Amino acid sequence: MRSWGHPKDSGLVESHIQYERVGADVTMKCGSMDWDAAVTWTANGTDIDESHLNGSYLILKNVDLSQSGQYSCYEGSSWHLKYQTYLRVGTPPKEPVLMCRSNNYPKGFYCSWHLPTPTYIPNSFNISVIHGTKDMVCEKDAIPKNRCHIRYLQLFSTVKYKVTLTVTNALGKNFTTLTFDEFAIVKPDPPESVVAKPVPNNPRRLEVSWQNPSSWPDPESFPLKFFLRYRPLILDQWQHVELSDGTSHTITDAYAGKEYIIQVAAKDNDIGTWSDWSVAVHATPWTEEPKHLTTEAQITETTSASTSSFMAPPTTKICDKGAVVGSGAMAVCWTAGLVVAAYSVLFI
Repeated sequence: MRSWGHPKDSGLVESHIQYERVGADVTMKCGSMDWDAAVTWTANGTDIDESHLNGSYLILKNVDLSQSGQYSCYEGSSWHLKYQTYLRVGTPPKEPVLMCRSNNYPKGFYCSWHLPTPTYIPNSFNISVIHGTKDMVCEKDAIPKNRCHIRYLQLFSTVKYKVTLTVTNALGKNFTTLTFDEFAIVKPDPPESVVAKPVPNNPRRLEVSWQNPSSWPDPESFPLKFFLRYRPLILDQWQHVELSDGTSHTITDAYAGKEYIIQVAAKDNDIGTWSDWSVAVHATPWTEEPKHLTTEAQITETTSASTSSFMAPPTTKICDKGAVVGSGAMAVCWTAGLVVAAYSVLFI
């Protein structure tokens, strides 16, 4: 194949779009040209080898996605453009995945959907919502595009909702249906602004606080309960605490000095299911800062350099557990002030 511009590509020829399934055999006619007419076919401006022609017909066997593109047919000697089509290779839609959820109860719920596998060609979706015998409007969201929301017209209803989603493209259609009551789909968003802090002077405690999800409209009338999980990074097993009220908790059994990972989930007190976990936060319990220990070698060095300036606290004792007195090993301790006095006598 070679690619080059044809001199008479600009004729007024109607363009077509042709959809074909992956793996299909495709036949294209050169407009109204006779079968035995001399023609040249191009794909995206590149000449197609004559081995793919049957007379003036273009034959493509077992097409795949890479063969999508613009196909043009030219009259043999005049190079007049006689036919042009855009081939779209794809697949019919599989059963769509549909999910409905109320994260702002009692205002309403939303439904979102997607296809389990791409079709590579345009798809259209139609959704219907029925409450008992009444059709309800599902208002499409601008972002994300495959989502719509429904406002509750009646609360605490025992009548089930039925949602049907149909997907259609040029190669086929498919659908799925969900049936549920209003309580079953209540699922809050995760708690927000989770913070974990060490507790001063408590090496096994961590203070954790969070806020209700901002999408939950009335936590006073419809309170949430919470589920907290935590673990040190060195272990895989989580510890759990369920809390009936409040937006804080103090962990009292943390391992001292170990970094922890902490998450929180939320649920309506009476109905629905738990939210997803919040964004993980990390915290390490309080640890005491190590005290500065003066070694015997450092004391000797300092004393030798300036005996007159060294003033140890009168309560400081220096113990040499390795000293041997008589026939037995014992620790010999003396007051640092006596050592200074002894050195001073030598210099008098």
